[in-house]
This record gives sequence, structure tokens and C-alpha cells, in this order.
Amino acid sequence: MDLTPYVDNLRRELATAAEAGGAEARALAERLVAPLESAVRLTLLEALSVAMDEITRDLAPGSVDVRLRGRDPEFVVSAPTDATVSQDGATELPPVVAEDGPVARINLRLPEHLKSRVEEAAAREGVSVNAWLVRAAAAGLGHGGRPTGRSSSRQSFTGWVR
Repeated sequence: MDLTPYVDNLRRELATAAEAGGAEARALAERLVAPLESAVRLTLLEALSVAMDEITRDLAPGSVDVRLRGRDPEFVVSAPTDATVSQDGATELPPVVAEDGPVARINLRLPEHLKSRVEEAAAREGVSVNAWLVRAAAAGLGHGGRPTGRSSSRQSFTGWVR
């Protein structure tokens, strides 16, 4: 995803606003644009990261990541490892199979808006609310879905690069 059009649009908007202030305001706007470009790009990346988190929560047990390639972010969508993608692009999860042992019953109280979203998600996947919740719980615990926490094969680096 190229952020340049968004940064350029902000630059044009700032120049348009400065026109009303005369030559001094226009000159000040031109001096501020270059240093602000990095801050604008960082702010846009933060907004994309927040959007990624929200989409990942709705997509669970799949996930969405934002990766930087040079100066441009790209979205990477990951389906659960045991999921398949149908011809229409929908993610299909395998059926939930009860493990050996007794099945426990619990009462779960959800806010009405969350309950509605769970019912919609279950209907989209063609499973019962119970099956959908079992899958979500299993995925959240790292069983049959996207693992939680960091994998030992992943490495994370922070700091400055020259």
C-alpha cells in the first residue's frame, strides 16, 4: 500500500490552507511539510496497525499483519493452518471434534451487541453458535487455530538500523 498519495494530499491541503494567510504563511507551510512527512507516515502506520488489530479480532482464528516493505506497508492475511479456502474465497474451518472425555456445560453471558456478532459469524460459517464459540476458545488457547504468544521460530528485533 503506497502511502504517498495520502501524504501528498495532506501537503496540498496544508498549502491550500496557507494560501489564505498570505506569503509568510505559505513559506512557513512549505518549510513544515518536509519534517511533517515522517510524522504523517508514522501516524498512518499506527492507524493501519489499529485497523489490523480490529480486523484480526473479527477474523479469528485467522489473522492480518501489516508489514513494511521499504517505506510502504502491506497487509498479509493468514488463514488458520487447518482451514481451507473455498472457490468463493470464504475460509472454511474443519468441524470441531470433541476430545476424549466428558463434555462440560457452562453458562456464558455476553453483551447483546457481542452476542449478535457471534451469531452472525456462526451463521456466515454455517455452524452453530456453540461450535463457533468452541472453535474461538480453542484458537485463543492455541489449539487448532492461530497460536497465541510467540513461536520459538520467530524472532523480533527492535532498535535502529544503519
